[in-house]
Amino acid sequence: MITFDEFKKVEIKIGTILSVEKVSEADRLIKLMINIGEESPRQILSGIAEHYPDPGVLVGRQVPVLANLPTRMIRGLESQGMVLYAVGEGILTTVEPSREVSPGTSVQ
Repeated sequence: MITFDEFKKVEIKIGTILSVEKVSEADRLIKLMINIGEESPRQILSGIAEHYPDPGVLVGRQVPVLANLPTRMIRGLESQGMVLYAVGEGILTTVEPSREVSPGTSVQ
């Protein structure tokens, strides 16, 4: 359990996926460039390649991004946040707003 005050520290923003590419020599990793309403897109690495054989289908989708995580180095690449997904028995899928919103819109 976390407290409500701890939860309020979480910064989730809607981002638009601009580009996607598989990370070489990594079976599960893809690199996403995501516009979350900042001056430059964020580079986020995600271990979802097995769920998206053609990761290009993600381009243009709007997804929630956990934006206030510290940058992590994964396989020598920076990851500047985390995309949130719905995960169940054998399934992983993007979670998207029901209509298009501006990149950077807060999720509350």
